[in-house]
Amino acid sequence: MHRLTLLLAASLLAGCQSPMPAADPGKAWVDFSMPTPGGKVLMAERLDNVRLRDGRFFQVAPGSHELTVRFDFEIFGGSQGLDTDPQERLCYMTVRYDHFEAGQRYRLEARSLAFTPSARLINRQGQIVAEERQINCVP
Repeated sequence: MHRLTLLLAASLLAGCQSPMPAADPGKAWVDFSMPTPGGKVLMAERLDNVRLRDGRFFQVAPGSHELTVRFDFEIFGGSQGLDTDPQERLCYMTVRYDHFEAGQRYRLEARSLAFTPSARLINRQGQIVAEERQINCVP
């Protein structure tokens, strides 16, 4: 039983370190960024309401898509402004964009201002093309 547990743990670690797949030129690629401090996890959760197996990126066909990301971040300072340990917050944010183009790279940025998270989709020219339209947070 101990060997089975070790084997399972080793295979999970190996799976987490798999290389990124090659970008399909017939699809758009979405990378992630957390430009402000406090962000811990930003990963792809769902594409068009279908759960994804690899949360490191989105790769989408041209056209309209709804992207849902998981964003974990820390809140510093406590609710009364006292120095306390940071609190963690988990949020799911949905961004819809109607004009994904094949072969293009996009960046989805997630950030937080105190308790409030936000997400925006940025094209290769640095223009914001979409922002979150839905946020669901777990306290």
